[in-house]
Amino acid sequence: MNDQGRRRVGILVGVGLACGLLPGIALASTETLDKALAVLMAVIVMTIINQLIFVGPSGRVPLPALLAFGLAGYVQDALVWWLLSWLGPKLGNMQVEGLGTILLAALITRGTVLLLSQLTPTAETAED
Repeated sequence: MNDQGRRRVGILVGVGLACGLLPGIALASTETLDKALAVLMAVIVMTIINQLIFVGPSGRVPLPALLAFGLAGYVQDALVWWLLSWLGPKLGNMQVEGLGTILLAALITRGTVLLLSQLTPTAETAED
């Protein structure tokens, strides 16, 4: 899997974890399909913005660079979650309540993206 694929999987897993773990993210409907569509909408918005404004390493980097990328990406993800807190009730059944929830969701999302961006198979690095 290339770097773009790992980043998209990281966003999918991170948004899913944030929606599932954080009590401040409410999926208003009781139907499973509506909940899945609300999470999918959040993943699509997050993926599009992260593709347009790319912040992050393209492979393994030293720790200081990883921290810098992580901080910049964290700010970007927090702004996207803030946008989702506004868009969620308008486009789906998702409500993001409070600044703390936004910051924790951004931390979970960016942490997952950075973790997956640093996992490179040895066969892939040998080909580069």
